[in-house]
Amino acid sequence: MATSTVVTAPRVNRITGNVISAAMKVHSHLGPGLLESAYEACLAHELRKQGLRVAQQVALPVIYDGERIDLGYRIDLVVEDLVIVEIKCVEAINPVHQAQLRSYIRLSGRNVGLLINFHVAHLRDGIKRIVDGKDWER
Repeated sequence: MATSTVVTAPRVNRITGNVISAAMKVHSHLGPGLLESAYEACLAHELRKQGLRVAQQVALPVIYDGERIDLGYRIDLVVEDLVIVEIKCVEAINPVHQAQLRSYIRLSGRNVGLLINFHVAHLRDGIKRIVDGKDWER
């Protein structure tokens, strides 16, 4: 008698999958061309409907020389206190956008982020997943 082994994906992978599915639903409904704030609000709504904890416009201070300095940086969404979501509505995702997300990941102490550009015909072309560090599989 053979036994089956169930392999469960790390929690962070399930969360990023939920975020991407919800973003695709929002993009299918709204299409490209709106402001980032519209997509942020609708995506947060979709994720909360799934029972996920979502924080919006999360303040991100910089710690420099042992001092906390509030510079006005804001993370668009933090889902389940694990995944950063940075929303864009731009012609193309440029290296500066990816660098911004990497900085947010590093400064926040998190390991996984999604960069989602809603200004595309097909959302699959506007999603970048960025992982930083070794302990991201939580």
